[in-house]
Amino acid sequence: MENDFAGRAALVTGAGTGIGRATAVALAGRGAFVGVHYNNSADGAAITLETIRESGGDGVLVHGDIGDADQVAAVVDKTVEAAGRLDILVNNAGSPIERAKIEDCSLALWNQVITTNLTGTFLVTQQAIAHLRKTGHGAIVNNLSLSVQTGGANGAGAYAVAKGGLQVLTRTLARELAPEIRTNSVMPGVIETEHHEQFTTPERMAEYRKETPVQRNGQAAEVAATIAFLASDAASFLNGAILDINGGRFLR
Repeated sequence: MENDFAGRAALVTGAGTGIGRATAVALAGRGAFVGVHYNNSADGAAITLETIRESGGDGVLVHGDIGDADQVAAVVDKTVEAAGRLDILVNNAGSPIERAKIEDCSLALWNQVITTNLTGTFLVTQQAIAHLRKTGHGAIVNNLSLSVQTGGANGAGAYAVAKGGLQVLTRTLARELAPEIRTNSVMPGVIETEHHEQFTTPERMAEYRKETPVQRNGQAAEVAATIAFLASDAASFLNGAILDINGGRFLR
């Protein structure tokens, strides 16, 4: 598998931090040219690309708000212009933005969360489809959330709803785009990234570790490895799959 993406190109949204960065680095490590997308994490994206190049890979920084259709077009076009093609799309960008229970959630916050986590993925995917289809083996991998199974705990309701919509979008695309393009998703459990540094207390992270059968939280590289598998030819008969990466958290 060391160079199984040689000659292929990928676009990873939200690649400046966490799972996005780990995925961009993993794909590049297996030979892919990577479009490193970012919106607000310019410094983080630069570190991602530097890490890729230090390891002998290559890519390009692509900036844009994925909630803006014109900027999305530029993100995809710049990646294709730099690489000459697009084989893999990883829809990773997303955030709860801020915590608010449904009864307290403003319409503005609701719309922002839905746009960031669902509409943005729709726009990027729609723009990428024609390029992915040209290769004959295009692959889309969407990043879901544990909240799809649990509901939006502690004020993450809008986020959970958006990620639930992304789960349905995954299966819809799997039906519509096959056989030229496969669409799958990962559903990470509690992964130790900047996301939880911002939205989860250290005490709750410790509780998560105790509640998980493997007695630890996950690492971004573990999610990235699964995403790379789903994008590879080794997963050629997986379409519409949703892979849990949670250390057995829901074994009952």
